[in-house]
Amino acid sequence: MRMGWAWIAACVAATWMTVSLPAVAADVAKLESPGRVLSVTLAVDGDGRLDYRVDRLGGEVIAPSRLGLMLGNARALSRYLQFENAERREQDETWEQPWGERRLVRDRYTEMTAHFVQKRSGVRVDVVFRLYDDGLGFRYAIPAQEGLDHVEIEDELTEFTIAEPASAWWIPAGEWNRYEYLYQRTPLNQVGRAHTPLTLRTDAGLHVAIHEAALVDYPGMWLTRPEGQRLRAQLAPGGAKRSLPMTTPWRSVQISDDAAGLVDSNLILNLNEPNRLGDVSWFKPGKYAGVWWSLHLNKETWSTGEKHGATTANTRRYIDFAADNGLIGVLVEGWNRGWDGDWFGWGREFEFASASEDFDLDTLSDYAKKKGVQLILHHETGCAVSRYERQLSDAMTLAEKHGVHAIKTGYVCDSGQIQRQDVEGGPISREWHDGQWMSNHFLRVLQEAAKHRIAINSHEPIKDTGLRRTWPNWISREGARGMEYNAWGNPKNPPSHEVNLVYTRLLSGPMDYTPGVVSLKGRGDTPIPSTLARQLALYVVIYSPIQMLADLPEHYAEHPEVMPFLRAVPTDWESSQLVAGEVGEYAVMARRDRNSSAWYVGAITDEHGRQIDLPLSFLDPKRKYRAEIYRDGDDADFRSNPFAFASETRTVTAADRLRLRIAPGGGEAIRFVPLR
Repeated sequence: MRMGWAWIAACVAATWMTVSLPAVAADVAKLESPGRVLSVTLAVDGDGRLDYRVDRLGGEVIAPSRLGLMLGNARALSRYLQFENAERREQDETWEQPWGERRLVRDRYTEMTAHFVQKRSGVRVDVVFRLYDDGLGFRYAIPAQEGLDHVEIEDELTEFTIAEPASAWWIPAGEWNRYEYLYQRTPLNQVGRAHTPLTLRTDAGLHVAIHEAALVDYPGMWLTRPEGQRLRAQLAPGGAKRSLPMTTPWRSVQISDDAAGLVDSNLILNLNEPNRLGDVSWFKPGKYAGVWWSLHLNKETWSTGEKHGATTANTRRYIDFAADNGLIGVLVEGWNRGWDGDWFGWGREFEFASASEDFDLDTLSDYAKKKGVQLILHHETGCAVSRYERQLSDAMTLAEKHGVHAIKTGYVCDSGQIQRQDVEGGPISREWHDGQWMSNHFLRVLQEAAKHRIAINSHEPIKDTGLRRTWPNWISREGARGMEYNAWGNPKNPPSHEVNLVYTRLLSGPMDYTPGVVSLKGRGDTPIPSTLARQLALYVVIYSPIQMLADLPEHYAEHPEVMPFLRAVPTDWESSQLVAGEVGEYAVMARRDRNSSAWYVGAITDEHGRQIDLPLSFLDPKRKYRAEIYRDGDDADFRSNPFAFASETRTVTAADRLRLRIAPGGGEAIRFVPLR
């Protein structure tokens, strides 16, 4: 009896060991980046499960992480995969942005396409890896094949297992307020469901950012954390239905020794296709004013009536202000019919080719043209998106007729409440801002706008994934907590928020943050967490080819000391670099004007004051410069003395250093003008 029980126990133990031990993975393909900084290795285990790992200079960054797709109309591409072969190629070229943070962008990478077949189904799938020295992108490609004409992708099995303990900066995904949350800093092993870009700093100091590029005809990617430091892709609700052949968006990973390496990377742009529009010189980067901040202050209204903001007389006043200060445009919100009543998340009364009775579009467009200014019209859908699409052609035709070259779109409703109506008068279904249907909608708007030489600035948008390279009329977007939260938010945006944006949201592309509120007052005269100098610095730190002077004209008249910088600072750059900074703490950005030899520096800090030793080595060593400095006063503090402000000039060269003294919640802006 004793021997029988021993034999049974041994059999049970052997069976348990057989089931529990993972199948051994064998490496099947490897690729190195051009400078041999990064390498990726693909492996397939005995069950045909595919994984990848990423090493940097011999150290593991991403531990073995699964790859695969969950299909609704075929066997999941998760097991029984057999490696066939891999093709490799290299590229090194430089391309020019029509507008951007920098004019010239180098695109140097190695690429590997690994071919797999699923043994039981015969379905073929490729995995494409593209390696740069500062990061990588990878995506799935399903070629055309017999017996399968389309795929229904329910979700991905894509994982990112971070090898070392790390801190994370992130905002929640799948919540009602889209992307408009304050960033949390937590250990990576405490991250919930997160939007991308998600930024990490390992305990050893390595910086990593996970995002995606070229989001076309596909839902946006969220990140979940099944356990520990393992992150998994989760597609926004609805999944994807695609005809074959097809490719997914790139899953991107930026990797750098320091924070500047993340900010200065061109990875997201380079993973997108080249410009499809050709010449877009009809769009001119620049600054604009508008009927906007007064609405958030509740001094004026979007709806018609005694407090209506978008009247002919009031818009003429903003046109005069724009012309007097060298601005390119005037945004007008509430100009069209449909704003009366409850439009939030409803939007079924909006008309985009009809102005309200007290807004004379013909007269105002003529007046603006004589003043050298353009109108920027606002198309708020209230999330009645199908209704907007049915009016899209007429709306763009009207805008083109009146010399409008930029339109701000809006999609104000809770997440998951987009109204889709495939047939007019038919049933309405609900979509997410970052679902596949809306991904396609945003491109439909861009394409229609391009026919009329109109650029689009999207608010309440889908995330930025670098599509501005392919469609350069997608000039900016919101996609994060903007300045309006400083009018009525509870809480308002703390100083750390704008610093966090540099290392998170802005890694994806331009943001229309609408800075320049020099009154430093929100609704009911509540204080804004900022100093006066900080509002100037934001024009350099936060990139967008269009920047708003968001405050009321009368408030700028009360602060003439800021106007020389606000008139001068450009929005289009020859080059840009983060010269100093740490995630969540501070940022110092230097940019050179594309249309002159002048340089600009913007510096902001979190709630803590700090001194920064700034080397000027970015300047031309053969020239002297007049440094026009706009800084916090010696006793400035965003809590107690936000208006303390000083300006001064000095002569400097590239061999000099400046000592920046930034107040708590403060900033500094500098213009460097070459001297003859």
